[in-house]
Amino acid sequence: MSVPASEPPMRRALELARQAWGRTHPNPMVGAVITEGGRIVAEGFHAKAGEPHAEVMALRALGRKPAADAVLHVTLEPCCTHGRTPPCVDAILAAGFRTVVVGARDPNPAHAGHGLELLRAKGVAVVEGVLGEECAELNLIFNHWITRGAPLIALKVAATLDGKLTLPAGQGRAITGPAAQAYVHRLRRLFPAIAVSADTALADNPRLTARGDDGETCPVRFVLDRHFKTAGRTGLNLFQDAHRTRTIVVGLGAAAKKSDLAWYEAEGVQVWSLVGDEVSFLQVWAERCAQEKITGVLVEAGPRLAASLLATGAADYLYAFVAPRSGDPMAPGWQDGVTLPAGLLRASLVGSDALYQGRLR
Repeated sequence: MSVPASEPPMRRALELARQAWGRTHPNPMVGAVITEGGRIVAEGFHAKAGEPHAEVMALRALGRKPAADAVLHVTLEPCCTHGRTPPCVDAILAAGFRTVVVGARDPNPAHAGHGLELLRAKGVAVVEGVLGEECAELNLIFNHWITRGAPLIALKVAATLDGKLTLPAGQGRAITGPAAQAYVHRLRRLFPAIAVSADTALADNPRLTARGDDGETCPVRFVLDRHFKTAGRTGLNLFQDAHRTRTIVVGLGAAAKKSDLAWYEAEGVQVWSLVGDEVSFLQVWAERCAQEKITGVLVEAGPRLAASLLATGAADYLYAFVAPRSGDPMAPGWQDGVTLPAGLLRASLVGSDALYQGRLR
């Protein structure tokens, strides 16, 4: 089977995978399409952890044995080990597929390529790498988690052309346009957790929920508050809305007062009192996230937190939205003194704004 011929069904498989956007953690998003005679006859996707995988869902949708010329297109290498569900390789072989088209290999070093080897050993023709970059990018959080055992810490900023995160007085707070703002809400739906600094929580009073046409969802919401200065601030949305039990204030244990901790508890807000210092704070927080199996955090940072994430190397990934306007000349820049790895970043347009994204190392 030629690669160009396999791209349309793989693109459809990607669309299917995205239907589970942000709902499969700690598993990857995966879509599968079955074609016969080049025509799509069945499709499926992995809806959430613990439920059947995409290949099995596509076979169930087909409801019969595939035809002799049937081809399975799947965005991620089929699993070959028994977890909460049986190995998909076994289901593929039992169904009698003679050709399987795969977008990306399983990034898990213990599995990478092994499922494909098993298929080839049984005489199945395997085509790899069809829309491979897109298929891999779809699961950037899973890929990072499964290879490093650590959460993907993604820094998100909305900046002006001159690198400022605030506008001159009288120009409002929203730097970017509606398309970029909608994109951010989609990112909030993707990541298991969102984080802001105490300064941002106090200045902007954000909700940090993901809002869209299909309603509102709420990830875990971190307030990075080393010295618990948000204690007693009853007017904050993060402490009083319907999702307040999903808010976690993160501070240094040495700075914790019993009265502050009691106030957070009374409000129904969780607290992480970390053992560390100013220098190690972000690293210790990320380690605690790993212990709690939080696979990824989107950090919506102000200039001080952004600079700290970049300077300490705590950020793994960057989403930098840049609007075609000037910022507050008196405000600090978000990347002052830090050189970004331009070769790792790619640029695109989101409405009237530019988006620079990619790994920071």
